[in-house]
Amino acid sequence: MKIVFAGTPEFARVALERLHAAGFQIGLVLTQPDRPAGRGMKLHASPVKQFALVHGIPVAQPRSLRLDGKFPQDATMAREALLATDADVMVVAAYGLILPPWTLEVPRLGCLNIHASLLPRWRGAAPIHRAIEAGDAETGVTIMQMDAGLDTGDMLLVERRPIAATDTTASLHDGLAALGGRLIVEALKLAACGGLMPIKQPEAGVTYAHKIEKAESAIDWALPVAVIQRRIRAFDPFPGASTVLAGEAVKLWKSEIDSKPRPSDAGIGTILSANSEGVRVVCGDGVLRVTELQRPGGKRLPAADFLRGFPLSAGAAFASPAGAEPV
Repeated sequence: MKIVFAGTPEFARVALERLHAAGFQIGLVLTQPDRPAGRGMKLHASPVKQFALVHGIPVAQPRSLRLDGKFPQDATMAREALLATDADVMVVAAYGLILPPWTLEVPRLGCLNIHASLLPRWRGAAPIHRAIEAGDAETGVTIMQMDAGLDTGDMLLVERRPIAATDTTASLHDGLAALGGRLIVEALKLAACGGLMPIKQPEAGVTYAHKIEKAESAIDWALPVAVIQRRIRAFDPFPGASTVLAGEAVKLWKSEIDSKPRPSDAGIGTILSANSEGVRVVCGDGVLRVTELQRPGGKRLPAADFLRGFPLSAGAAFASPAGAEPV
């Protein structure tokens, strides 16, 4: 079976690696253009491009696939490259570009998407973040036959996995990436012998995982403590939950819900204590104990190490980080 692969970040690279290891013929990789990153803002190739180059797989990096869009020459060249591969199927994983209708029609078996949620829940750009933020008990991977809608196509394979109380977006991402790589190999083997059984997505239970914005990182201490704790996990590693003390931004990476009751006379965001066990902060209905923090330009540190360089005292209060410089 001849494959075109479209993907960009690490999640997609894992799937590409599994397809390559399984012996599928990958005639072309589509990935996002190189982006500036790091302190020097030098151009960096995506994880998918890096893997493809190491293994001698041709790469195309169109800025758009819309033939009538802003970059028609890019789209035309990509279309010619795709047609030249005579691919049986295109596998798509976190590509980052919208696929116009013509792309869905070129491969003989269409386009299969690796989506990191249990569709129809969490269609859209950030299903892993949103599942943790919402407090879902489980998530999974859906292999989907792509159509013109946003993650609305028929489901081909689905596998579930629980979301642990300690899972962050980073840890859940790694588990789902491995699961997605395994499932897409299984799906293509079934497709080769006509063994896939498409199932339409149910109309009930549709939710959308909107893209994560940096502005969401600001912690509102008036929210319930469980909501804040989930957001800290959901925003690890990006954009990182943040707050402000005395005009300085602080990022919060790990936390636990404190067993002690919330003092009735303590103001929202007030620090109750700060020691090696963590920084205890008053929330809307309880107390959160933050155990890993970070100053601007610094490293993520356990509370004990953080407090040596940034002493916090009981009675001080965290505020909204609106207007503060990001860490």
